[in-house]
Amino acid sequence: MSKQINIIRSTAVPVNIENVDTDQIIPARFLKATSREGFGKNLFRDWRYENDDETKPKRNFALNNPAYKGSILVAAKNFGCGSSREHAAWAIKDGGFDVVVSSFFADIFKNNAQNNFLLPVTVSEVFLQKLFAAIEQNPATEIEVNLPEQYIRIVSSGEKEGFDINNYKKTCLLNGYDDIDYLLSITEEISEYEKNLF
Repeated sequence: MSKQINIIRSTAVPVNIENVDTDQIIPARFLKATSREGFGKNLFRDWRYENDDETKPKRNFALNNPAYKGSILVAAKNFGCGSSREHAAWAIKDGGFDVVVSSFFADIFKNNAQNNFLLPVTVSEVFLQKLFAAIEQNPATEIEVNLPEQYIRIVSSGEKEGFDINNYKKTCLLNGYDDIDYLLSITEEISEYEKNLF
């Protein structure tokens, strides 16, 4: 599982459903494991299969449509609401996504995503609808997410929009750092600071 995120250029999977909560992302019955691996196979489980039967995929759901693939998930507004389970971010990342795009994220989900090397990109509702339209018209549409310069772009049309991200979280994502990795990366600066205290 890749940790570093820099520039992601990929096709996208559209989930144009508003108010997707964390129980829909990963149902509670799959929260027994404590490691982050293996959750991807149950991502959107109840929306993907009839009667929880893997031999009966629902054809109208995007993750079951072979036309849609890539490392970018494009979701409708208010994504990740509901419970604070970190497993939702684990499932999306383990499902092969590095970026999730929406016009609004629940705060806890957004923080969990960033802490698990999944980049949540918040765009305007207008730009979000442009993304959905472009992907629907041509599933091979490429989307570029540029973290260093903080923009998202529809490659074919050149339309783009900037996005905000906390500088600390940006540094961690660019370098693949968790909180401890970040502290280790600045040990010299910390030592210098401590020397100057006395």
